[in-house]
Amino acid sequence: MNTTAPKLDQQTVARPKTGASLVVDSLLAQGVDTVFGYPGGAIMPVYDAIPGSGLRHILCRHEQACAFAAAAVGRMTRRAGVCFATSGPGATNLVTGIADAFMDSVPMVAITGQVAQPVMGTDAFQEIDTFGITMPIVKHSYIVRDPNDIPRIIAEAIEIAESGRPGPVVIDIPKDVQVAGAQADVIARVEHTDNTLDEDGLRRAEAAVRDASKPLFYLGGGIVRAGAVDAVRKLVERSKIPAVCTLQGLGVLPTGHPQLLGMLGMHGTKQANLAVQDCDLLIVVGARFDDRATGKLDTFAPHARVVHFDRDASEISKLRHAHVAVSCEIKPMLEAFRPEPNSIGPWQEQCLAWRDENPIRYDAPGEGIYAPALLKELSEQAGDKFVAVSDVGQHQMWVAQHCRFSRPQAHITSGGLGSMGFGLPTAIGAKVAEPDSVVVSISGDGGVMMNIQELATMRRYGIPLKAIVLNNSRLGMVRQWQELFFDGNFSEVDLSDNPDFAAVAQAFGIEGFTIKSPNEVPAAIERLLAAEGPILMHVVIDPAENVWPIVPAGKSNSDMMDAPK
Repeated sequence: MNTTAPKLDQQTVARPKTGASLVVDSLLAQGVDTVFGYPGGAIMPVYDAIPGSGLRHILCRHEQACAFAAAAVGRMTRRAGVCFATSGPGATNLVTGIADAFMDSVPMVAITGQVAQPVMGTDAFQEIDTFGITMPIVKHSYIVRDPNDIPRIIAEAIEIAESGRPGPVVIDIPKDVQVAGAQADVIARVEHTDNTLDEDGLRRAEAAVRDASKPLFYLGGGIVRAGAVDAVRKLVERSKIPAVCTLQGLGVLPTGHPQLLGMLGMHGTKQANLAVQDCDLLIVVGARFDDRATGKLDTFAPHARVVHFDRDASEISKLRHAHVAVSCEIKPMLEAFRPEPNSIGPWQEQCLAWRDENPIRYDAPGEGIYAPALLKELSEQAGDKFVAVSDVGQHQMWVAQHCRFSRPQAHITSGGLGSMGFGLPTAIGAKVAEPDSVVVSISGDGGVMMNIQELATMRRYGIPLKAIVLNNSRLGMVRQWQELFFDGNFSEVDLSDNPDFAAVAQAFGIEGFTIKSPNEVPAAIERLLAAEGPILMHVVIDPAENVWPIVPAGKSNSDMMDAPK
């Protein structure tokens, strides 16, 4: 893979140690070898320190894309991804990506330039209170006042971002601090470990399982952030207890696992929602009772006692009372958990019956391409190296419902924030993090237009990313809601003036092609997967196609709506 930007005339010279050089050297000392960024006046000294340093910089074409790409590294590796931006609009353009990482508990460090300290507070050119703006959406933040503090702050920031419940950290560095001389030495990376166990909580959780006749695992994204996937798989298989998962928990159990009933919630499977509503014990692991999963909260799992495992104690009993609360590091906690359920044979049989009674069908009527069938075939053809990076909208739910995931890193999506424009830049970061994986960006025609400039990033660095645009010429999810819940009053959802996306890709120097009929799908998937360089597949689909099933907002998960017969 060509990851080298076009050569510019550069002269690497020996430079004295400054705050800026300490930023670069400290990142390298922490094991950060790649950053995503966009230069500007207030961070220019840092950029001056990059050439010849060994730090790889990827120039995205918008700061929002820098943040999404950096967070992708965190999603794939559990190590903090890093992005750079200048002050003012550079920093504010990072905000959506920072908020997205915060909502999904993703480790990331955003380093922003700031105007020099003597003019801070004077409304200087491109001055903005980055610290204040981002305070509600970060795990921690810094304003650096002394260049000698930079090694400590960067080491702390990465440790904070990655430990406990992960999240983003912002480091705001005034320009005068960047150019000032420094004497500090870099700090070696410190690995964070915490094997503290809540023994009493574990014993009470085991007793709750023994007393239950209909126990059910509710698996969330916290499992992935904690690196506890193997522990959960062993636990589920040993206990034989059925399981459901959240959007962020997809892949914790591989698709097709015999105990997995699928995703629960608004666009979950019928069997998952039926099991939740009928269980008498909900064993919640790394999930937070998100409204898209629970539906109307006071009707969610109405017969169930709750055992809640979570690293973040503030999530326990926040929305649903936990009869047993276990809060410490998830991985060692689950490795020590030894549930021994009694007499759950009838419950297991009932869950399997629900699954057998509600198979997914792919023989959709109509002459057009059926997106769920295409996505299912794509994921199966790509195999265990498949990584789907989904944008936000109808296609996001189709990916979740119909793709095959061998591991949680195979499904990357914006969960809590639901950020359109997420797909392309996040897929770039995912491919950088895992160059040997088959990374596919899957976007709608609405979302792809929000960061379509990142085709230039793909082209510049030769990133062999596979991009799919599902084009229904509509803001599909909004149109679906307007059809179902707003009496068909379609307001500002018509995107029929879309460009030819294949031609747009070609204009960026990327292979692009369009398909419109089902008989083109097999060859198109083969072409997509065989491509050695970046490629975009433009798929024209029916504007009237909806995502099914759906639980209307504010309704119980018992009130699922399905496609009209």
